[in-house]
Amino acid sequence: MGNRNREKLLALFSKKQGEFLSGQQIADLLGLSRTAVWKHMENLRQEGFEIEAVRNKGYRLIKNSETFSKDSILIDLHTKFIGQKLYFYDEVDSTQFVAHQKISEGAKSGTVIVSELQTGGKGRLARVWDSQSGKGIWMSLILKPQIEIAKVPQFTFIASLAVVSAIEEVTNLEPQIKWPNDIYIGKQKVCGVLTEMRSEAGLVEAIIIGIGINVNQTEFPEEIKEKATSLAILAGHSFPRAKLLQEILRQLEKYYQVFMDDGFSPIKLLWEAKAIPFREKIIVSTMQGSIEGTAEGISDEGVLLVRDDSGVRHQIYSADIDFFSEN
Repeated sequence: MGNRNREKLLALFSKKQGEFLSGQQIADLLGLSRTAVWKHMENLRQEGFEIEAVRNKGYRLIKNSETFSKDSILIDLHTKFIGQKLYFYDEVDSTQFVAHQKISEGAKSGTVIVSELQTGGKGRLARVWDSQSGKGIWMSLILKPQIEIAKVPQFTFIASLAVVSAIEEVTNLEPQIKWPNDIYIGKQKVCGVLTEMRSEAGLVEAIIIGIGINVNQTEFPEEIKEKATSLAILAGHSFPRAKLLQEILRQLEKYYQVFMDDGFSPIKLLWEAKAIPFREKIIVSTMQGSIEGTAEGISDEGVLLVRDDSGVRHQIYSADIDFFSEN
């Protein structure tokens, strides 16, 4: 089935949302014979879609919440631009790397790259990210806002806020954000966010937001199993990844628009409400050494504000944060 016909057909099913479509309606829309329509339905079935066929009624798409594919993501994705151009891979080195390639090829703002498996997934500070096949959401989003370079780090807060909001909506779990880019539930990490920038002549060419979420894993490598967990482990059952990804893209678009319309202030307030509570005693590990103190919030630029035990206030731009209560 040609891509254009496939997209038209899936868009029609999405619009009708569970209603029957006659073979003649589909044939007229796509300009095809009834036999060709039947073949298209068989193709969709082979891809994992549940297609109900009833004589004198036609065809109906029954949502299969377990299907995770380009089509299952797009079919109910009600966004204006984020994710409307989506690349789906079985395996890549890193979705961030693919995103950089797509920018070089002229990718539009809102383009999303998703892969079932990353062989070289990376987190902050060039750390390896364990990206199990068929279990998580490994994705990168390309945005092209006209902003100053100094505002780029604020997109980490937009992304982490969107992810937390989506996880709450789909799972009813209670995630929190650990500054600057980790999503925790309890004392274990379920998601990381990585923001990178492409610039040219001092201007922002593109922002790439990488998101890795542990969704349906049931076990982790020995070296991280104390610190990492998944949504499925915490809830006791698996979750439909396509639905969660759709919600993430919707939340990303919502908060991106808030930022572009009203700036960082509303994002900051919403982010702080979702953050692991401030006023806790923390250990801040930077390239210059460690600071023990109390987190007091974030600045209007997203910088972590920490007051050490002697009363001196520090602005933290990049660091690892540990909570005394974690020890």
